[in-house]
Amino acid sequence: MGLKCGIVGLPNVGKSTLFNCLSNAKAQSANFPFCTIEPNIGVITVPDERLETLEKLVKPQRVLPTTIEIVDIAGLVRGASKGEGLGNQFLANIRETDAIIHVLRCFDDPNVVHVDGKVDPLRDKETIDMELQLKDLESIEKKIAKVEKAARVGTDKEAKKAFDVLRTFKEHLEKGQPARSAPVSEEDKIFVEDSYLLTDKPVLYICNVDEKSVVTGNEYVTKVKEAVKDENAEVLVIAAAVEADIAEMENYEDRKLFLEDMGLSESGVSKLIKAAYRLLDLYTYFTAGEKEVRAWTIHKGMTAPQAAGVIHSDFEKGFIRAEVIKYDNFVKYGSENACKEAGKLAVEGKEYVVADGDIMHFRFNV
Repeated sequence: MGLKCGIVGLPNVGKSTLFNCLSNAKAQSANFPFCTIEPNIGVITVPDERLETLEKLVKPQRVLPTTIEIVDIAGLVRGASKGEGLGNQFLANIRETDAIIHVLRCFDDPNVVHVDGKVDPLRDKETIDMELQLKDLESIEKKIAKVEKAARVGTDKEAKKAFDVLRTFKEHLEKGQPARSAPVSEEDKIFVEDSYLLTDKPVLYICNVDEKSVVTGNEYVTKVKEAVKDENAEVLVIAAAVEADIAEMENYEDRKLFLEDMGLSESGVSKLIKAAYRLLDLYTYFTAGEKEVRAWTIHKGMTAPQAAGVIHSDFEKGFIRAEVIKYDNFVKYGSENACKEAGKLAVEGKEYVVADGDIMHFRFNV
């Protein structure tokens, strides 16, 4: 589906180190600002234990997981909204993403310089928030200028509604609040869709800590969680340096033992990818046969024809019906035929809303 998350943060907070852990693509990682200039793009496999279970049951020739694109975007400094540093490029790169992974430095290390001279994740967060909000405010003001005259005449009800909604966004941004929390209905957001507001994107905060803080957190993490408690945003604690060590281990058992020794059940990278998937409000459905077992990404709420269209547009155009088996039933009975015999295969039409984990087979005619 071409879904993309952008990793952002001030220079030297651990963005590129984290990106290297997430992707086979190797972004340069160095101890100076603007190490990353062009955005690095990696295609990240979404970990899903259900695929492993289906592989054991179906024994296909191949297994294909679903993926998300992760973009490592150049570091930002104050004044980016006015073009300072790599500001214009940074903001343009964020605009192309579906969600933001905001990395905050929550560790002390005299050997790793901080662009502002001192570690302070709340100040760092406010720096990026302010630059994104200023850019959004600029976009909103330009749009207000376009509709204001028609709105003031009073005969154009659509223009009046647009003007009122835009004013609400403007006042909200001027208070230092992100567009995503503006007090407007989902229906009214149509008036700002073409502005591609940066702070309207869902955000996941990553607290990059040292090894000793990865399980219990630290004072910096506590402050971040308190600061974002009203943002409806998720906060993950990850030690990027530790994740880099894990990423270099080729043996699964070695990685598992390493995590157990640290008191962790799974890697931070795995948690991050799953959280990014949730952040984008995504579901996974499966197709399962002798040739392949495959995961497919859809938006929550998609109907069966829309889900079929993710495979190929012809599937959606010529959709007839979908044969659906719930994942738990497939695991319980062990095969498609056994599910049929047990009456656990449902035939669904165009109105069926696909559930997470559905195993589907589409009938279509073009």
